[in-house]
Amino acid sequence: MAKVTLTVNGRTVSGECEDRTLLVHFIREKLGLTGTHVGCDTTQCGACVVHMDGKSIKSCSILAVQASGSSITTIEGLSSGGELHPVQAAFKEHHGLQCGFCTPGMVMTALDMICRHNGALDEATVRHELEGNICRCTGYHNIVKAVLSANEAMTAGRQAAE
Repeated sequence: MAKVTLTVNGRTVSGECEDRTLLVHFIREKLGLTGTHVGCDTTQCGACVVHMDGKSIKSCSILAVQASGSSITTIEGLSSGGELHPVQAAFKEHHGLQCGFCTPGMVMTALDMICRHNGALDEATVRHELEGNICRCTGYHNIVKAVLSANEAMTAGRQAAE
């Protein structure tokens, strides 16, 4: 058994797990944060995307022991004080979700994309960067609209703060 210590959604947590435990399973089973979904365990679907040290990763592609010492943000860590994060709000407003299974991974991927591109996103870029996230309900059109809307809202928010 290995000891894993992480900062998850701003809170330091520790737990023990087998050396071969994937980060996604540690998050779900040891920490009880079930918003991060397990879809494939092979990095194909993107349902397990979280942010590690500020960058999106597929949490089924890394062992929990490899992540020890890192800062992890899950979908549960985005909303604050009952308020949805702008990306979550855009997904809700533009019906960028259907069954909801892919939604946490899509939201986490979208947030990383928006931050990396610093407001300079277009439809082609969004579609390209979402290729690693699968929506089995084929809601891509509304998902892309939601990402572009969140990008505009977050860009306007940054500009207003400056």
